Amino acid sequence: MLEQLTEVINSTGLLSLTPGNLIMWAVAFGLMYLAIKKGVEPLLLVPISFGIFAANFPLTGLMEPGGLYYLFFHNGIQNELIPPLIFLGLGAMTDFGPVIANPKTLLLGAAAQLGVYAAFFTALLFGFSIAEAAVIGIIGGADGPTTIFLSANLAPHLMGAVSVAAYSYMALVPLIIPPVAKLLTTPRERAMVMKQMRPVSKGEKILFPLLASLVIILLVPKSAPLIAMFMLGNLFMESGVVQRLTDVSRNELMNIVTIFLGLGVGATMSAETFLKPQTIYIFILGVVAFAFAAAGGILIAKIMNLFTTNKVNPLIGAAGVSAVPMAARVVHQLGSEANPQNYLLMHAMGPNVAGVIGTAVAAGAFITAIH
Repeated sequence: MLEQLTEVINSTGLLSLTPGNLIMWAVAFGLMYLAIKKGVEPLLLVPISFGIFAANFPLTGLMEPGGLYYLFFHNGIQNELIPPLIFLGLGAMTDFGPVIANPKTLLLGAAAQLGVYAAFFTALLFGFSIAEAAVIGIIGGADGPTTIFLSANLAPHLMGAVSVAAYSYMALVPLIIPPVAKLLTTPRERAMVMKQMRPVSKGEKILFPLLASLVIILLVPKSAPLIAMFMLGNLFMESGVVQRLTDVSRNELMNIVTIFLGLGVGATMSAETFLKPQTIYIFILGVVAFAFAAAGGILIAKIMNLFTTNKVNPLIGAAGVSAVPMAARVVHQLGSEANPQNYLLMHAMGPNVAGVIGTAVAAGAFITAIH
């Protein structure tokens, strides 16, 4: 009888709980609080935090081969299916009109990738491998799906930490961008009113995803999974003849894959993989990456103004990080504070969506060079 009782007790998870499990539950509850109470990226942080919570129950087998969360991770993330599907939905929600109307903003989106490479080289100095440094660096793009995509290719063991860092800093855009922007611009620059953008025709909007795919994928073939799906989603929307596909891409499909993405990412954050000193370094380097990304866009905007007559407000360079549309909104708010007549939202959307492209290209370049 005693042996049977002992066997029953041992079959529960109570005796197998570790301090690490309890710490990870605290991390999960902290993320749940931020998502539910503070509204910080709730669509992703709620499933991610619950994935962390569930994955740190002992003896469940959720992340063992054949386990439920393992299937989400292996089939959806490790095999690179879910991030491109997220990009399909993003493309179906993205208006490239501001980029087409002012192509210079593509340069600002590219300049914001300075944060990616600043964090990459800093991570190398911290002792991370080249592949790990690339995955940490991509946090500077503030693009969660791209971060997950690159991590699945180069450093799956870092996926939980870099994903949470990326999505956390996306939510902290209103706190990170303003001090950097104010440090690098004068009140007069922030008050600069930009000319109204020209109207963009439907034909231009239909041609853009085709031409962008042609140029980007030929130059950086490894970016194809993200860029091809991003531009396909955009073509769905701009063509105007496949409304059902557009609606499914940006609504039902996006919501479904977001659940699987969040659970799969959260489940990688077991105590054994997450509670390491390198996790703290990743979060520190994420801030560095984000700050340098905003700074890079602003500085290139100021340099562009030295050589062009149609000048841009340097603030819009800070929107080159691909946290769409939050970064553009923050930039618009900063401009309005400096000059109530200033309306920068649509101008800032140019470098904002260009940043999405730039980060995907940077990820493709890293895969080409390292994988």
